[in-house]
Amino acid sequence: MKNLSSVLVFTLSGFSEIMETQYMLFSITLLCYIVILWFNMTIIVTIILNRRLHEPMYIFLCNLCINALYGTAGFYPKFMYDLLSEFQVISYAGCLLQTFVIYTSVLCDFSTLTIMAYDRYVAICWPLEYHTKMTNYTVMKCILFSWLAPFFWMSTGIALTTRLTLCGSSIEKLYCENWAVVKLSCSSTTVNNVHGYILILVYFCHALFIFCSYIRLVSACQKSAESRKRFMQTCIPHMLVLLNFTVATLFDVMYSRYGSRDFPQSLRNFLALEFLVIPPIVNPIIYGLKLTKIREQVLRFH
Repeated sequence: MKNLSSVLVFTLSGFSEIMETQYMLFSITLLCYIVILWFNMTIIVTIILNRRLHEPMYIFLCNLCINALYGTAGFYPKFMYDLLSEFQVISYAGCLLQTFVIYTSVLCDFSTLTIMAYDRYVAICWPLEYHTKMTNYTVMKCILFSWLAPFFWMSTGIALTTRLTLCGSSIEKLYCENWAVVKLSCSSTTVNNVHGYILILVYFCHALFIFCSYIRLVSACQKSAESRKRFMQTCIPHMLVLLNFTVATLFDVMYSRYGSRDFPQSLRNFLALEFLVIPPIVNPIIYGLKLTKIREQVLRFH
C-alpha cells in the first residue's frame, strides 16, 4: 500500500472511456468555454457600464456571473489539456487547488441565489421599505458573505484532507473533488465526514430558505397584478436556475459519497459535469432574456 509520502500525483481514471472521442470532445468543450466566457462577460460588462443597472438585483446577478467565470476556470483549462494529453494526471497540490476553486464556486452560487431570493422577497413583499433595507452597505455585506463563507468551509475541508494518510492515487472522475481524495485514505476520516455533513446541512438550509421565501412570494403576489408581473419577470428565472443547479449539485455530492461503481462511467461523467456546464451557460441567457433592463442594454451594445 502507498502512503502519503509517495502519493504526489493522482490519476484521473474518469477519462478512460472518453479518449476515443477526445478531439471531438475537445472541440465541444472549447466551444462551451468560449460561450460561457462570452455570455457571462457580456452580462458583467453591461451591468458595470450602465448606472441604471446599479441596483441590488443586478449587482447580485453580476456577482453570480463573476463566480461562474471563477468556477469554470478551475475546470475547463485543465480538462481540455487532459483531453490532448497522453496521461491524465494531476499533482497533489493541483488536485487540492482544483477542488478548492470548483467547490467554493458551487457554494458561492448557493449563497448568491439565497441572497437573490431574499432581495426579491423584500422587493415584492415590502416595496416601500426596499431601499431602506437593501442599502449599499447591506449589498456589500451580502456579497462578502457569499464569498467568505464558502472560502471558510472549503479551506477547513482542504486542511482536514491534508492531514490524511492516503493508500491510493486513482480518482474516478474527470476532475478532483475533496471526497474523492478522502475515500483514498487508509486512516480515520471521521472528522472529515462530520465536516461534510455539517456543510451539507448548512447549504440545505440555504436551499430551504429559498423555497420558503418563494412560497411566501407566491401568496403575496396574488394581491395585485403588478406583484404578479414582477414575480414572473424576476423570480421565475431564479427558480429555474435554482432547480437545475440544486439537482445537479445534489447528484454530484450524493454519488461521490454513496454511488455504486455499477453505474456506467459515461453516465457518471455526464451527470458529474452537468453543474459545470449547464448553469454557467444557462444563467446569463435566462437572465438576459427575462430581465427587461438587461435585455435592452445588451441589444443596445450589439
